Amino acid sequence: MRVNLTREKLAKGGTVFGCGLQVYPSAEIARTFAAAGFDYVFIDMEHGTFNLETAHDMIRASLDTGITPIVRVGELAYSLVSRLLDGGAQGIILPRVEDPRVLEEALAWMRFPPVGKRGYGVNPTMVGYEARTFPEIIEHQNSNTLAVVQFETVTAMERADELLSVAGMDIAMVGPADLSISLGIPGQLDHPLLIATVERLVGQCVSHGVVPGIQTRSLAMSKAWVGRGMRFVGTSGEHGLLLEKARETVAALRA
Repeated sequence: MRVNLTREKLAKGGTVFGCGLQVYPSAEIARTFAAAGFDYVFIDMEHGTFNLETAHDMIRASLDTGITPIVRVGELAYSLVSRLLDGGAQGIILPRVEDPRVLEEALAWMRFPPVGKRGYGVNPTMVGYEARTFPEIIEHQNSNTLAVVQFETVTAMERADELLSVAGMDIAMVGPADLSISLGIPGQLDHPLLIATVERLVGQCVSHGVVPGIQTRSLAMSKAWVGRGMRFVGTSGEHGLLLEKARETVAALRA
């Protein structure tokens, strides 16, 4: 069974880098990002329009090429979390979390008993078509699944210590766009208020033993947040990188 290389790197104190898959329903992009050297892909089923079959193709391509497939579900629903994990996802991103009790329940869906409440169902992709016992699969899945929780509202930031105290969270990932809106400074991603708010969360994460993370829209923004202590860092999405490189190429050709 495949080891979650992103989780392993984080456990050793490293910083990991990923990119979003949000617009183009192609498994080849996951393979491309693996070849480029990204640690993980962020398959977006909250703002993206992918169905479960497309997500499964992306997950399978990721696993085959050694890049960690992490999926953001559209809502906190057991039926979404469980099917994506059974399909081979090595991590789940929970969006718009504000209530510790709701978070506790959602995190329990990601791991089998006695640690959590995940139901047992084996998709061959999940185990790499290996013949394994129940205990082997349970232990491996429980120790190789990344639980990522998004902090993207003022309420979440105000309740950060409560949320970070819930057992089972591996990564607290800031959504700066929604957070800027919640703070009353929409789109001002370098505003001192936003920076101070997120920096405070980074410190709280360190205190609680949770990895701090962020999904950004640019290389410059990612580099700045790495300098401020972020260790799980997503940069842009496949559509953004393609458009950026295309514009750069056309400009060079016309110069």
